Amino acid sequence: MSVDYMSMSRKDLEDHQKKLSQALSSVEDREKKKAMEAAERAAAEHGFSLAELTGAAKGRKARTKGTAKYRNPEDPSQTWTGKGRRPKWIVEAEDAGRPISDFEIK
Repeated sequence: MSVDYMSMSRKDLEDHQKKLSQALSSVEDREKKKAMEAAERAAAEHGFSLAELTGAAKGRKARTKGTAKYRNPEDPSQTWTGKGRRPKWIVEAEDAGRPISDFEIK
């Protein structure tokens, strides 16, 4: 099957790209499932569960990011939980004399 991409319109190319991305994602999901099943079988052959071998034991929770408490008004995608090292935009604002309360998410 040969496709002449050079003769396609932008919209057709974008539609084609979207379909390809969905197909790749689907294939990747199937391959991951297949690999996981193979890994579980291999672990079982040795008398273990995959969770035991990978450290994903019961009761162990995945680490999550904290809730954002501060947001950069110049770039709303930049947030900070208030924990850890201060981001550059907070440091620069404080150096300019702005209080941290100006950036609190309400």
